[in-house]
Amino acid sequence: VQLQASGGGLVQAGGSLRLSCAASGFTLDYYGIGWFRQAPGKEREGVSCINIRDDSAYYADYVRGRFTISRDNAKNTIYLQMNSLKPEDTAVYSCARLACGSIWPDYYAMDIRGKGTQVTVSS
Repeated sequence: VQLQASGGGLVQAGGSLRLSCAASGFTLDYYGIGWFRQAPGKEREGVSCINIRDDSAYYADYVRGRFTISRDNAKNTIYLQMNSLKPEDTAVYSCARLACGSIWPDYYAMDIRGKGTQVTVSS
């Protein structure tokens, strides 16, 4: 049972990237998934999550309007589309299985966290 993030890379400010979070060993249909990021020297922070019950999406203030989270149950994958990227978005991005809602970036019941993928935004 694991999650694997991919799709990171180097992009110029203003550019876009799409991250993928692939699940194995379990079906995403029954779980919520959250994206997190951690920049060097900083604490890990919540970016976005998608709620299992109704696919409601929640975003941290610093990415709202620029990032979009989505789910493809057929591919057992969660995506994070990141547009209008800024140098301050540079971090290692990872995904986790959890329960979330309007309290995001607070959450509860995290039980699986995958390895991350590096996103670097140059100015």
